[in-house]
Amino acid sequence: MTRSRRILLAAVGLMTLFGLQPAFADAIDGNWCSDDGRHLSIAGPTIVTPGGTRMQGAYTRHSFLYTAPANEPDGGQEVAMRLISEIAVQIRFGGADRPSQTWHRCTETTS
Repeated sequence: MTRSRRILLAAVGLMTLFGLQPAFADAIDGNWCSDDGRHLSIAGPTIVTPGGTRMQGAYTRHSFLYTAPANEPDGGQEVAMRLISEIAVQIRFGGADRPSQTWHRCTETTS
């Protein structure tokens, strides 16, 4: 057994001993990043859009829907998001005829 595997098992054992459970991201809430540097943030029904606008949208645990603000790219268009895994969300800017994009959870960076 590798050292990292032993550490992981020990951590899970301690968490079980103290009644703690690991948190798994099974909700769309969080910070999402595109491959081209855009990002957005979702916290319940509140979103900070790629253009920096804080607004409300239609939230479910695994999806989010809002209309892009007029002053942002695709202004006035529907933006639909669907969680496809713990680390990926599918986003479509515009109507159903537009292609969707896959964004990923933003990684924390340190300097």
